[in-house]
Amino acid sequence: MSQFWKAILQMSVFVHGVLLDPFLHQDSTARIWTIAEGKSNLDSKNDPLNVLVLQHATTNEPKDVTTLHWNGEGTLLATGNYDGQARIWTANGELKSTFNRHKGPIYSLKWNKKGDYFLTGSSDETAIVWDVQAGKWKQQFECHTGPVLGVDWRNNVSFATCSTDTMIHVCKIGEDEPIKTFAGHQSEVNHIKWDPTGSLLASCSDDNTVKIWSTKQDKYIHDFREHSKVIYNVTWSPTGPGTNNPNKKLVLASTSLDSTVKLWDVELGKLIYSLNGHRGDVYSVAFSPNGEYLASASLDKSIHIWSLNDGKIIKTYNGNGGAFEVCWNKEGDKIAACFADHKVCILDFRM
Repeated sequence: MSQFWKAILQMSVFVHGVLLDPFLHQDSTARIWTIAEGKSNLDSKNDPLNVLVLQHATTNEPKDVTTLHWNGEGTLLATGNYDGQARIWTANGELKSTFNRHKGPIYSLKWNKKGDYFLTGSSDETAIVWDVQAGKWKQQFECHTGPVLGVDWRNNVSFATCSTDTMIHVCKIGEDEPIKTFAGHQSEVNHIKWDPTGSLLASCSDDNTVKIWSTKQDKYIHDFREHSKVIYNVTWSPTGPGTNNPNKKLVLASTSLDSTVKLWDVELGKLIYSLNGHRGDVYSVAFSPNGEYLASASLDKSIHIWSLNDGKIIKTYNGNGGAFEVCWNKEGDKIAACFADHKVCILDFRM
């Protein structure tokens, strides 16, 4: 399994104007933080009144919380656990439902846009669609021969999965077999992401490549090989068709163990920028809502903010531990980041 999936900290996006940030790690909890204006750094030991603690441990043996995702309205939070269970919590921190069918740790979890289903991928080599209203599983997909590392919805009823078996499958609720299979990576596939229109799928792998796929053909349409080490993550910009910034070009960002972030022009199939400011593995990137800036988080303890006009660093924030995850709020004036020293930081970004 890739080192990416051994990271002990993850965090989801801000929700609406109230800044709610789950923080999860090896103590079997997720945490929902309410961020007051003017506070830029929170620690649960120093400010306990601003956090809701979501306890996942059911025995004396701690089980890591591995992944989480808010629904589109920001009213429900789904979490996946090393014990194989998925849970849904309210924004007030109340446990609403527990879903138990996987026979191994859950590595990935996503809500669909409508919010009636969420999807999990597990080390048991399956993906499961869960019916939120019914409180039970809708369909279990058994098309992989290795742990399912990543999942992403294409629309409300179809999705893609990726695995250590090097394969990517596109599945649809109600269909027993994949409706499309993408084969081309030479090692485990760590992450997949549909573009905003659901027409292109980006994937990255331990084989050091990023590939772009279209459901209209079997072979990848682009094979980007400029990274020199394992690639952890791929993220599409909030620009181009199907976004709030339709007049700006759609681009893709990728992060790697080679300490770089790379930006790709998918239409032309070429590298736009190689962002070379980090000195350690880069785990996460996030585009600002207007698509003009990019935040990156690295094990070198730094968060860099890049201008996408020229690929230059415009701000840097340094923590006291490796940075594992970064995201923007909806307004684009704050950035959240989590660090290996058990801190969640809220950074004020105003140009």
